[in-house]
Amino acid sequence: MVGGGIFAVTGLTVELTKGAAPVAFMVAGVVALLTSYSYLKLTLKFPSEGGTVEFLNRGFGTGIITGSANVLLCLSYVVLLSVYAYAFGSYGASFFPRAEQDFWRHVLITGVVVALAFLNFFGANLVVRSENFFNAAKMILLAVFVFFGLSTPMDWNRLAPENFVSPLALVSGAMIIFLNYEGFELIANAAKDVRNPQRSLPIAYLGGVLLVMGFYVLIGLVVVGHMGFDEVAKVSDYVLSVTAKSFMGTFGFNMIVVAALLATSSAINATFYGSGRLTYNIAKTGELPEELERDIRGQPLEGMIIFAVLTLIMANFVPLHAIATMGSAGFLLIFMAVNLANVRLAKQTQSMVWISLLGAVACAIALFVLCLEVEENPASKNQLWILIGMILASVFTEVIYRGVTKREIHMGRARDSGSGTG
Repeated sequence: MVGGGIFAVTGLTVELTKGAAPVAFMVAGVVALLTSYSYLKLTLKFPSEGGTVEFLNRGFGTGIITGSANVLLCLSYVVLLSVYAYAFGSYGASFFPRAEQDFWRHVLITGVVVALAFLNFFGANLVVRSENFFNAAKMILLAVFVFFGLSTPMDWNRLAPENFVSPLALVSGAMIIFLNYEGFELIANAAKDVRNPQRSLPIAYLGGVLLVMGFYVLIGLVVVGHMGFDEVAKVSDYVLSVTAKSFMGTFGFNMIVVAALLATSSAINATFYGSGRLTYNIAKTGELPEELERDIRGQPLEGMIIFAVLTLIMANFVPLHAIATMGSAGFLLIFMAVNLANVRLAKQTQSMVWISLLGAVACAIALFVLCLEVEENPASKNQLWILIGMILASVFTEVIYRGVTKREIHMGRARDSGSGTG
């Protein structure tokens, strides 16, 4: 969860929510926490590499709506990759003069996507081995940022309620950064390899979201406490490094740039690694072309190649605000569907229906508020059409695909683990 997103959209969060930025991270975290309960119950009952895909198929069958949701999930991962690549480019370009930063951002975006796609193609095992190092390094550097930020004098007045935006704007801003929490759903894909899942998975899902929520709130406090709102707007794309410079000097700036490059490259790495498996698992159900079931060099890489090409286009040509909006909205739709799937399967998963229902309602309200604020803002109004286009493209792709291929749609290969826990 603590990947490229926190580096990419923290500045955008402060721009949209002002002094309420830490609250915005908390609001988004509550929606993620409710949804993680549904994921926990579904994972305990139906452990499978298919994860979200399997849960949607279990809850709603293998109809066009479910297939469209799975295609939307793929598109949402492309958006997520684009956010990571944009953040890598922005932080890397911050080393160059301001007049040259736009050029170097595009160079670095393209370079990191191509380089990591090649790494995944030729060295997938290296990707897996490198992730622990990248994750440990970025967390240590961010912890240093939080510790020194809170230890030095801050302007606490900027965090006062009079500097908050309206409740609707606050929820909207919170939902634009919702993609920062998205990573918890990937736990489901590894559930079959977890030792003692009855103990480990609750800690991973619920504990993980709570830990990250606290971490994000602290990062928000440090940024708002050390940077004026106008200052943030000027350096929004790489605000964490500029914030670190304000209380740690050039060393702090360089430290956070290194952390951002590690975090975003790590996130791209991991998402590329998982994207081939995502398309592979969807193809196994018959909802994507069977060509995506093939192995290349022993790995399901065709989906990863498609993701890389689409990421290059989106990260280079779509503004960050639009990318973040599309990604968060896409995942809110998917998570709403997963919550509803657990409502339908509550007897099998031994779940408390009201929690999953509350999660579905929270996702629905959050999505509505997000769309409402985007539509009412003249600067972002056209972004709503991009979201609508993503949804329509998902449905259109599924309908045309089924009509042309006549492939049989079937359930995945998840095993039923028996009774869940209460």
